[in-house]
Amino acid sequence: MIGRRVAPTRSQLLRSRRRLERVRKGIELLTRKRRALVADLFKVAHPAIEARGRVDARAAAAYAALVAARAVHGDGPLEVLGWPGRKLEVEVTVSESWGVATGAVERLAPVQRTLPGRGQGPGLTGPAAITATDEFERLIELLLDAASTEIRLRRLAEALARTSRQVNTLERRVAPGLEEEAARVRALLEEREREDHARLKRMVGRSARR
Repeated sequence: MIGRRVAPTRSQLLRSRRRLERVRKGIELLTRKRRALVADLFKVAHPAIEARGRVDARAAAAYAALVAARAVHGDGPLEVLGWPGRKLEVEVTVSESWGVATGAVERLAPVQRTLPGRGQGPGLTGPAAITATDEFERLIELLLDAASTEIRLRRLAEALARTSRQVNTLERRVAPGLEEEAARVRALLEEREREDHARLKRMVGRSARR
């Protein structure tokens, strides 16, 4: 923007001023959006931190139970106990605020199951494998429950960074460039008016002497 060649005309001065006014309105709107995003981000950050803490604690317990189950049964028998696999059904709903789309993940059915629901018997499975399965099913539920908060936190953080870059660009580059452009055109117009005024005075003086 700075250094762009423009014609020193009144119409150009009006265009520069109109563009500068639009840029200032854009800065105001984006600043309001940034404040709203910061407020939303703070609302989501604390629940997200708590959810991560619960996930970390449950993951530690689940992997400790898995190590114990592997020590008792071995990897091969554990794979057999884990058969057949199953699909987890979730529903994702999308919402939008200030142009930021986020998704909410909802479990359609419980992840945790009883031994009959897994098709296993207590005598054949063993307490170590049952404990490991319980722990990992609880971990999956926590991960699915935390997914909505994580998605929203990430989208808000990305939108906040993008909005901040836009505000900085408009404030530090575009607006100053337009202000300099308008000032340069105004100075050229004033200089031209002074020259025209002086030329007119000289013409009037010569006419009076004649």
